[in-house]
Amino acid sequence: MSLSAEKLDLISAADALAAGDIPGAEKLCRECLKREPQNVAAIRMLADIGLSLGRLDDAESLLDHCLRLAPDFQLARHSYANLLFKRLRFREALAVIDSVLAVEPDRPHHQLLKATILAQYGQLDEAIEIYERVLKRFPNDSQTQLCRAHALKTAGRNTEAIAAYRRLIELPANCSEAYWSLSNLKTFRFDDAEISRMRVQLDKPRLPTADFVHLSFALGKALEDKGEFDESFRHYANGNAARQTTARWDADAHHADTTRIMAFFQPNLFASNAGSGNPSPAPIFIVGLPRAGSTLLEQILASHSQVEGTMELPDIMSMVRRLSGNTPPGETPYPVFIAGLSAVDLEALGAEYLAHTEAHRSGAPFFIDKMPNNFIHIGLIHLILPNAIILDARRHPMACGFSLFKQLFANGQHFSYDLTDIGRYYRDYIALMSHWDVVLPGRVHLVDYESIVANTEHEIRRVLACCKLEFEPACLEFYRTRRAVRTASSEQVRQPIYPGALEQWHNYEAHLAPLSAALV
Repeated sequence: MSLSAEKLDLISAADALAAGDIPGAEKLCRECLKREPQNVAAIRMLADIGLSLGRLDDAESLLDHCLRLAPDFQLARHSYANLLFKRLRFREALAVIDSVLAVEPDRPHHQLLKATILAQYGQLDEAIEIYERVLKRFPNDSQTQLCRAHALKTAGRNTEAIAAYRRLIELPANCSEAYWSLSNLKTFRFDDAEISRMRVQLDKPRLPTADFVHLSFALGKALEDKGEFDESFRHYANGNAARQTTARWDADAHHADTTRIMAFFQPNLFASNAGSGNPSPAPIFIVGLPRAGSTLLEQILASHSQVEGTMELPDIMSMVRRLSGNTPPGETPYPVFIAGLSAVDLEALGAEYLAHTEAHRSGAPFFIDKMPNNFIHIGLIHLILPNAIILDARRHPMACGFSLFKQLFANGQHFSYDLTDIGRYYRDYIALMSHWDVVLPGRVHLVDYESIVANTEHEIRRVLACCKLEFEPACLEFYRTRRAVRTASSEQVRQPIYPGALEQWHNYEAHLAPLSAALV
């Protein structure tokens, strides 16, 4: 029996998706749906494409439609759990994937999604147990091995994580992400044999872009540790250039956005809304640029008995995106919608933020939201949560800028793959923070990374005072605090403060002229 055109399209779309041809897969799915609008397999595949592209609203609409048509379609329900996971709605995601596992308990696809959700939800031991259970059935599955290694690293089980990553790079396929993950531990050092294998891998013809990027950043770090700074920079630069092909950034548009935000948030706006918002003092926002010491600051505060560290929470940015979608046609979405918010609206938005972040908390009076990009939204944060603490983690511009350039981010931070873009972004950040200091004097507390390194106890006491917290000695021994840390600085903050990192950028100074020029 010959296959229908719809089935042929879906098979071809699945093949295209597996090969990384997302536009081709999307085109085939849409052609299938033109002929058969209620084909739930095509709807679900199109939703998965949306998930892979970060088009979460589109994916959610498709999956809602798909599950209305076929409530028992467990693959679509799996995709819906993945959508909730990507929105960081972990509790709901777990409930959905558990309902799928109740029907199809033996499918590793479902088990692995549950483990991934658990790992991000902070239930790392249970996640690792699931990964190990799957690996007993499929011992050579490199992706499951990689996920297990990531979970071990996040849990602070460093020796086991390194062993797991090293097993991966010994496989014939030479997992490039495992090399990068080892380098991303920051405290790890490659041996000469591993460096040689990376060089061989990079010389392979037609190397996929993702592999080239992972290996370039890893080799850059390996050579930096050996003091071979010129060649190290060359690999960092090559990795950044390749990453830019998939992470485009418009510095002019960002500067225009910054200028518009400063023009909108003026003293009269805050004066007219005085007394509005939710009065809770629970949130402590740590804002600033990535690689500026925010993870260290979070670890110090999370060592206090009254404070809980969570993660880089997306709730403020999600709120902005949602509210911007309600802006009348022809008007600039953000921040114009704020002018139409009443006192009742502002209180409700503060309450909404607290409700959504509750899933990441376990009962401490205060909690940390470490999303660095929230510095853009300090005006909104003040309006909806006027008693929240806001800390600005700041670092020397050249040190911060170079640290950004040599860091491969899992997602976001697209400005960080070009030295000039980094310099311009830093300049816009400083201008905006200066604006907040003018229109909201005393609202944001500056925390200087270099000052913490130079005068640790004095600065920690000052930060605690800013947060209205009593001093506790555990904050001085923050590196002894055992908790999940998901950022690139996870291993660094599990050790005492090391001043050597302050001047590392000087080793590359000859290559950093574009950054220096853009900062002026």
